[in-house]
Amino acid sequence: MLAPPPQITCIDCGGRCFVLTLPPEDGIWEVGDAVAYRCEDCLDRWDIVLEDADIEADGRPDW
Repeated sequence: MLAPPPQITCIDCGGRCFVLTLPPEDGIWEVGDAVAYRCEDCLDRWDIVLEDADIEADGRPDW
């Protein structure tokens, strides 16, 4: 199942960014879905678009 990571690293300051976007109503993330993150340190917002390349061969996210 494709799912965004709950946390990423901020490109600007190296701080922790946490997901803002709620999962879809059916709970299924799809390729092309946008996921927003906010950095706890610099407060920058990052929008990530989920892609096929984010999934490993076993179906798990490659984060």
